[in-house]
Formats: sequence, C-alpha cells, structure tokens
Amino acid sequence: MRPRPFLAVLAAAALAVLPAGPALADGDGASQRSAAADGTAAAFTIEDPRIKESSGLAASRAHPGVYWTHNDSDDGPYVYAVDSRTGRTVATVTLAGVRPRDVEAISLGPDGSLYLGDIGDNFGGRWKEVWIYRFPEPKTLKDITVTPTRYTVRYEDGPRDAESLMVHPKTGRVYLVSKKRSGKGGLYEAPEKLSASGVNVFRRVAEINTWATDGAFSPDGTRLVVRGYFDAVAYRWRDGRPEEIGRPSVPLQRQGESVTFTPDGRTLMYGTEGKRSSVQPVTLQGDLLPDTAAKPRDDAKGGAARAGKDGGGDGDDGRTRTIALGAGTLAVAAVLVLGVRRLVRRRR
Repeated sequence: MRPRPFLAVLAAAALAVLPAGPALADGDGASQRSAAADGTAAAFTIEDPRIKESSGLAASRAHPGVYWTHNDSDDGPYVYAVDSRTGRTVATVTLAGVRPRDVEAISLGPDGSLYLGDIGDNFGGRWKEVWIYRFPEPKTLKDITVTPTRYTVRYEDGPRDAESLMVHPKTGRVYLVSKKRSGKGGLYEAPEKLSASGVNVFRRVAEINTWATDGAFSPDGTRLVVRGYFDAVAYRWRDGRPEEIGRPSVPLQRQGESVTFTPDGRTLMYGTEGKRSSVQPVTLQGDLLPDTAAKPRDDAKGGAARAGKDGGGDGDDGRTRTIALGAGTLAVAAVLVLGVRRLVRRRR
C-alpha cells in the first residue's frame, strides 16, 4: 500500500527513535546472524530498480533461493523472481490481459501455482469485488508471458481492505485477512474450490489480532504467521482454524509489507517497500516452529528448542531471546502507533 504523507512522517519518526540494527529480536541483531549462520537463510537486498514497492513475498519450491515478489500500485501486470544470493531479478512474468488495481500479496499453492491477490482497497470498502490470479510457477527462470486464471472475490459481510493472501500448502484452500484500522482484522475463508466462472464468496471464520499487511502458512501447513507494520502474530493451524501461540520477532523496517517462510519452515523472511528494499530473516524456535521443522531440532538438541513461545532468534545458550527495547522507546513507539490510527480515523 502506498503510504499517506502523514503515515510516512510518523514511520520516519519511529525509525529515528527506535534502536538501530537489522532486527528487533535482540539488541545486537543476533537473530539475523544466527539465521545466516545455520545455512537456512540470509538477508538480501532487492537490486532491481523496477521493484520500488515490493508488497508480497513467496519462497519458490522449484528454484532454491528464489523469492517471488511484485509491486504494489503504479506498475504493470508483472511478477518478479529474485535470487536471494545476488538480489538480482532472474525472471519477469507478465500476466496477459490483466490491468492491476492494487496488488498486495502472493502465495504458492500445493498445485505448484502462484496466486496473486489484487485485493487492496485504500478507500476501506469502495470495491465490491476484488480478484485473485493463478498461474503455474515457471519451471525455467526466464522472462515469459502467461495467461492467468482469474477469480472474482466478494466478502460475505461487504467490501474490505486486505493485503494478506495465503494458500494452505496441503488443502489448497485460499484465505484472506482484512486490514482493520482499529488494529484487528478478520480471517476470510474461500470456498473449498475457487470458481473461475462465478463469484467466490469468502466467509469470515476468525479474528486476527494485528493490523495485517501480509500472512503466510508454513510449508507443512501447521503454522500461520500474520504480520503488521510493527508486529507479527503466530498461530497453530488446527482443523482449519487458527490458535494464537506467540509473537515472532519483527525486523526494524521502513514499511513492513510482506512475510514468507523459508522452504524448510525454520525461518521467516520479512520484506518492505522502497527502492533497494531489504528482505530480512528471523529464525523461529519453540512452539513457533512448524511441527515438521521442530522434530529434527528437538531430537538433535534434546528438546532445547522447546524453550519459550515468544522469541524469534536462538541465543547462544539455547534460551529464547526477546525484544530488547528500553521503556522510553516502547512508549514512543506506542504513541506513534496510536497517532497513526487516530489520524486515519479523522480522515475517513
């Protein structure tokens, strides 16, 4: 989403008062270093000058180390494959017949298809319908043009602004998270199978406790993470419903817009808008780890990874590291967040 001027000013002020460093997992940025050191993921910068508003992120399954992203608004129907080892774009997919309005999210389904969500609504409910586009993830990384399948979407309780689209990696069911200005949104569930010929009505099935800008399922489908500008919430996914279990660490970013799991499920990759934007990793531990990712680590360390629910990076002694911010800084950040919400309400 393109930030309004007053939001950009407040975000800049937050960056000025918050402690420096690549992540808020601890004071010295250890979570980012641990993620890179264990071979699972490392931070990278998106070098392509065309990608100015990276708003969604999806880890490729077919091409190790590649992440799919796209611009928000003011761009054509393009999806980019970025190699995390170099930060360079290695393929551009052009969607034939598509005139994007407000593209906000991308997700990879179990059928090997990418799902692109033209679901944003900066006017808070002006658009009666939004769209999802599906196309196969290219087997070869090269510039291509594809004709996607288009799905028309409506919400059962009226139009919503949304920036989060998630496809469950086992069932293939599609979910959206609405972005509510009070700080909470709703999780909306698609019909079991999307229809390309009619309207797909999404049903509200749960409340999401953050001002959501993106979300992602773990590769095994046992965890759901939804991020906002300043925080993230992790859920255990059980019987098609989320159960909140903790708060992963979130990097300090200019305008946090995207999140995805690495293919092994051990690390979250957080993206942000802006030229030469960075994608930053935060390792998971304890209950935040997906089920299939937690078992090998517990076997190797005798269960040490089960310590704590709320941390992001692993400490040297195996204990959970928490966000290390001074009380004064937390107070300033809280005031800024409340200021943003009040200004938004006044302008509605």
